[in-house]
Amino acid sequence: MSQSLNQPKPSKNAPPRPTVGQLIKYEWRLLLVAMQFLTRLPIPSFSSYDPQWLHQSSRHFPAVGLLIGLLCAGVFWLGSVLFTPLVAAVISTAFGIRLTGAFHEDGLADSCDGLGGGLTRERTLTIMKDSRLGTYGVLGLVSALLLKVTLLASMPPSVAIVALIIGHTASRLLCISLLALLPYGGEIEHAKAKPMAQQLTPLQGLLSSGWLLLAGVLVTLIFPYTVQQIGVGQWLLALLLALIATDYMRRLLRRRLDGYTGDGLGATQQLSEVAIYIGLAASLPFI
Repeated sequence: MSQSLNQPKPSKNAPPRPTVGQLIKYEWRLLLVAMQFLTRLPIPSFSSYDPQWLHQSSRHFPAVGLLIGLLCAGVFWLGSVLFTPLVAAVISTAFGIRLTGAFHEDGLADSCDGLGGGLTRERTLTIMKDSRLGTYGVLGLVSALLLKVTLLASMPPSVAIVALIIGHTASRLLCISLLALLPYGGEIEHAKAKPMAQQLTPLQGLLSSGWLLLAGVLVTLIFPYTVQQIGVGQWLLALLLALIATDYMRRLLRRRLDGYTGDGLGATQQLSEVAIYIGLAASLPFI
């Protein structure tokens, strides 16, 4: 009896554990926040909004990439039916830019300007905040777009479709990996999205990889022959190049800015996406 009396009583103020339905509803809300942040899709407004939702929604960025990849792949397929692969590549790339409001392309251009023209951390951040586009930004953006279009046009249409789905999903997963690997390196008061100026936990980053796994399952089920046609060597090369591009940006941002910025994340997404296309478009006769 004395033992039971000495046991601590449960706190009456402890919040109840959420049900499975509540967890699903909450994650769905975070997914909508991620879509609202990364795309120009018409998302219904929320009756109440917590700024922390944006930070938590980053684990669903690859899901938004999967949606963008599927839509761009559909546009590419339609373009390849009506026109040549080159025209299809141009149309699908332009559609992706319109769908996202050039969100990541803007980050790439600003990063090229700032990292290319700034000699100090303060000067680099000042240039990156400038809305005007400089020489480095123009060259970097044009180079990325030309690479995307020519690489997609050089692939068989079915391979390009798979590349778009995997490329958009994987590049956004690699992009948010910097949230776990680096601290925020910009000026918090000038952050485009202040709640995003926080680190992502490794566990959240691991959970985000589930969206890439889903993308892989989808393309395998829908395009089994194409997935086999691409070849193990090309898949490995695409993975290796994407990891190299991401690690290059990680080291560059760490050295120049002491951490990531929103523009740096956008540049990482663009570079890793192009790297995936390079790997999947490569001809590897020696393998």
